[in-house]
Amino acid sequence: MDPPTRWLRISYWTGAIVDAGAALMMLSPRLFGWGMGVDGFAPGADYRHAMGMGAALMLGWTALLLWADRRPVERRGVLVLTVAVIAGLAANELRSVWTGFLPVGRVAAVWALQATLVMLFLGSHAAASRPARQRC
Repeated sequence: MDPPTRWLRISYWTGAIVDAGAALMMLSPRLFGWGMGVDGFAPGADYRHAMGMGAALMLGWTALLLWADRRPVERRGVLVLTVAVIAGLAANELRSVWTGFLPVGRVAAVWALQATLVMLFLGSHAAASRPARQRC
């Protein structure tokens, strides 16, 4: 396996694992509260419903990344779409910090993870997008 393909596969699997973990946090208010430092977090039915919808989408994105792994080079565009999703998540987290719902220290760690994923995904996509003769 050539290095660009290897990096694509690392990107897909890393994204899938992170997304599955995020879905677990979305489905478990206790886990979310602990992970994000929100003491006494006891959401109502409206929050649970919205997070259930979000978790279904997150699990669908997990499957999409694993699907892309089956044809890593041909489906590398999935990584660019994933970066767009990460940007939306980061904007939502910024709003949550701005309103005082989430502590900036916990969200900063999430932003660091997201920035790392964006660099991994875009770097992998760029490397795999170069013609084979330029990669040698």
